[in-house]
Amino acid sequence: MALEDAKTKVDEAFTRSDLRGCSFENTFGGATSFLRRRYTKDLTGVDIAVTGVPFDQAVTNRPGTRLGPRAIREASALQSPDAPYGWDFNVLEECSIVDYGDVAFDYAKVSDFPDTLIAHIRGILDAGAASVTLGGDHYITFPILKAYAEKYGPLSLLQFDAHTDTWADDDMERIDHGTMFYKAVKLGLVDPARSVQVGIRTTNEDTLGVNIIDAREVHERGPVKTVNKIKEILGDSATYLTFDIDALDPAFAPGTGTPVWGGLTSGQVAMMLRDLAGINMVGGDIVEVSPPFDTTGATAIAGAHVATELLSLWAAGRR
Repeated sequence: MALEDAKTKVDEAFTRSDLRGCSFENTFGGATSFLRRRYTKDLTGVDIAVTGVPFDQAVTNRPGTRLGPRAIREASALQSPDAPYGWDFNVLEECSIVDYGDVAFDYAKVSDFPDTLIAHIRGILDAGAASVTLGGDHYITFPILKAYAEKYGPLSLLQFDAHTDTWADDDMERIDHGTMFYKAVKLGLVDPARSVQVGIRTTNEDTLGVNIIDAREVHERGPVKTVNKIKEILGDSATYLTFDIDALDPAFAPGTGTPVWGGLTSGQVAMMLRDLAGINMVGGDIVEVSPPFDTTGATAIAGAHVATELLSLWAAGRR
């Protein structure tokens, strides 16, 4: 195919004939599934299901991350219709990828949400696919980890974030976006010795043994050496990668619920995600994109690029 196909191709979220290949339709028109993948609930033969979780019950200050999945999908249409840049293969050609749509839940019964999301992700995994999730506040990673741990056992967590989210909270029923990884460690979903949190720049005196690479260390060490350290810690363990958009400095991603200065640059992150190729990533998410606080759309654009890199990382670990 070529760019000239935009003359005849449109709405490939619904009209594309297969689950692989690039999509050449006008960036400014058409149905905006993630990367123009087919919208479907049929996971037969699917490698990766991209799914949205429009949930933001537990944001510290700025609400609006429930609008993140929609904004990320729209921003993904701005990416080049060619293969993702910098990889030696094209994940869109090699893997069957669909947009599985959003999880359905009753917004007025917040207490039911965790089990609803667990069942949603469990359904994807039971079908033999992996998930790349568009959030939503960062709490959503906790139910997702429960579903993944059912299949893989204790996981390595690779978390890009400004915050550790391991503040103490022994009430496992509380729905809180700042304590869910404390609970994940306490429940044995995550092995802290094989986990890494990157870009941290807020104080938390007890990180439960999780390895910390703070933002200053990334700036001083540089992306390449940082990735080498991450890979040494993860080894070949089954790894879930969660990316809070506030890992980026507010200059690069102002539309987040909890912006913190001194963060990572988009260039650093692009290099690190690319160089992480080879880790045993089993699933991932991009969370905390809050479109109301970024009228430029830059935050959603960053989120869409991160999600695309997650697709390639998953595939690279299986080549």
